[in-house]
Amino acid sequence: MKKVFASDFDGTLYFYKAEDDRKLPMESVEKIREYQAQGHLFGLCTGRQVGGLTPFITGFVKPDFYITSSGANIVDKDLKEIKKQGVDREVADILCKELNPQGYRITLDIEGDICVFAKMDYPGFYYVIDCVDNAPKGLIHQVSVHTESLEDAARIAADVNARFGDKVEAFQNVIEVDIAPRGCSKGKGVEILRQFLKDEYGDVILYGIGDSINDLPLIDAADVSYTFPYAPVIVQQRADKVVETIVDALEDSMKD
Repeated sequence: MKKVFASDFDGTLYFYKAEDDRKLPMESVEKIREYQAQGHLFGLCTGRQVGGLTPFITGFVKPDFYITSSGANIVDKDLKEIKKQGVDREVADILCKELNPQGYRITLDIEGDICVFAKMDYPGFYYVIDCVDNAPKGLIHQVSVHTESLEDAARIAADVNARFGDKVEAFQNVIEVDIAPRGCSKGKGVEILRQFLKDEYGDVILYGIGDSINDLPLIDAADVSYTFPYAPVIVQQRADKVVETIVDALEDSMKD
């Protein structure tokens, strides 16, 4: 049976607060390459946009699939569409107009590209926009809100779900809030991937790993799931196994 490993990015594979040579640990990169060399599939399952991944992994990791923007934009290794969904533009516009003046950093994922409302120190390509109407055309896969506290993130996520829950779903990711189309989640994303792969491989065994609350749908949907000692207690309780690093999880999955 084909083994498929879906990994969260921030706090699982990539550590943006670490020193440069530890942001993307080489032992993790080497283990991923070994995993793929054995014929297994490895991909990312993240709240980030495609454009928020490629500057950091190019030349190191070549995913077999990308589940991005909380499952709203799913593409294959060549970035060809598997499944794409979009946030209602009117809802996105309302949220941007409300939250931008409050000082929160807003990011839109439009067809995999990053759109922000102010210039930033970022190594990849991005658009600077002043409103949703002037943003590039295409699907808005996700609206992301950067806050400064867990409390703010929880409050904003709850408010968005209460007011617009018929159209979108807001996921708290530590101090970030990722707002995706209704019905999207990391868990739904891997289930769509499972069905997509079925034509080529038949049934697959799906492994998932993540470190935060927004990874719970991934952890629940995986056949075998992993998290870390530093993850919230509820995440540790729902995961099948608690490991020190993604290397440990990959090694464990290869033993099965």
